Amino acid sequence: MSAPAPTELPAGLDDLSVWPASTARLPEGHVSVGGVSLADVADRFDTPVYVLDEDEVRARCRTYRAAFPDADVLYAAKAFLSRAMVRWIDEEGLGLDVCSAGELELAVMAGFPAARTVLHGNAKSPRDIETALRLGVGRIIVDSPSEIARIAALVGSDGRQKVMVRVVPGVSAGGHEKIRTGTDGQKFGLSLTDGSAQHAVARVLGQPQLELSGLHCHIGSQITDVRPYLVAVRRMVGLMARIKESHGITFPELDMGGGHGVAYRPGESALDLTSLARRLGRELSSSCAAAGLPVPRLAIEPGRAIAAPAGVALYRVLAVKHTGSTVFVAVDGGMSDNPRPALYGARYAPRLIGRPATAEPVAATVVGRHCEAGDVLAADFLLPGDVRPGDLLAVPVSGAYQLSMASAYNLVGRPPVVAVHDGSARLLVRRETQEDFRRRDVGA
Repeated sequence: MSAPAPTELPAGLDDLSVWPASTARLPEGHVSVGGVSLADVADRFDTPVYVLDEDEVRARCRTYRAAFPDADVLYAAKAFLSRAMVRWIDEEGLGLDVCSAGELELAVMAGFPAARTVLHGNAKSPRDIETALRLGVGRIIVDSPSEIARIAALVGSDGRQKVMVRVVPGVSAGGHEKIRTGTDGQKFGLSLTDGSAQHAVARVLGQPQLELSGLHCHIGSQITDVRPYLVAVRRMVGLMARIKESHGITFPELDMGGGHGVAYRPGESALDLTSLARRLGRELSSSCAAAGLPVPRLAIEPGRAIAAPAGVALYRVLAVKHTGSTVFVAVDGGMSDNPRPALYGARYAPRLIGRPATAEPVAATVVGRHCEAGDVLAADFLLPGDVRPGDLLAVPVSGAYQLSMASAYNLVGRPPVVAVHDGSARLLVRRETQEDFRRRDVGA
């Protein structure tokens, strides 16, 4: 019997608009990224595996530098960090935003200048602060009143450390309530509305060991509309004007954070970076002029927008199950390597690769291998109706907040990260093994 004829994929299933720019279709249903066949990556490194396109990362860094030539662009390390990523960010002229001593130490170990980093965190540990001071971090973002005296004491009488105060400007923005950080009632920052931010500024100014270089805010994540940033700028400038009136000082810096949204599925919106740069700069200039303030140097902190579109996750199908009207496609990864769908409903667009489709598409739910009903990677997404165990699924826009948030749930090791560039693939982060788990378990 002859093999079924390949079925032409519908336009939606063959849409590569959210994939890295280097993505190319190959014969027999294969796809390459960075000049490397993804099926070859899966065969060489096994699955699950993350593929990171170095050229895509660098191109996105350059796009930011071009859009914001007079601003400080700080890559948000929490999105994804490795020694190679540190090197790429450094070589492309970006700064770094870190959230722990661990992230900072990795960056410095990889050769990144600590002076071009800022340290975040709503509850910084003594080790976080001590490490930042020892390594010479550029800025520490003050997130609570108790940090002020603690930082000053650790700086010592002969030292001086630049800090910024994180302000909650009362702006609601972001793709999900769990990633909205610009409003009162959540754990980050100091409120503009209840006077906490102004009080913190006064306390910092009373510490001679601390130099208050400016204000900081971060209104949320996965934001695709420019307007919330403009509202936040106006409110931050308003606070700067009140501080000048009360204390007679002006700030040389204003950090507007990140949260720049990307498209995870074809047809979804992404934040227009050119529009953001133009309108943010215009709003900052006009607001400062109206308030009689000099325009501070702007800083922004993109993470997802640089890393996410550069990554592709590869999985093998382990089982296909028809339960009522639902087709479940179970893969060899899941919430241990990507908790985002379970945490805040992230939606992805998986694609069958490595062979031609031979059946019409059906609505399927791609699930993971873990013992949780919420272990779902993509719900109700079209896949070829002949999807079967052994098939290879590729999930684009997987470069951010996946491996960095991964866990050891069910003692399934975290996947490796493989960089592709100019037709070659190399291992950046090795796979976590059972031997790693055994070595950590030292009790008896």
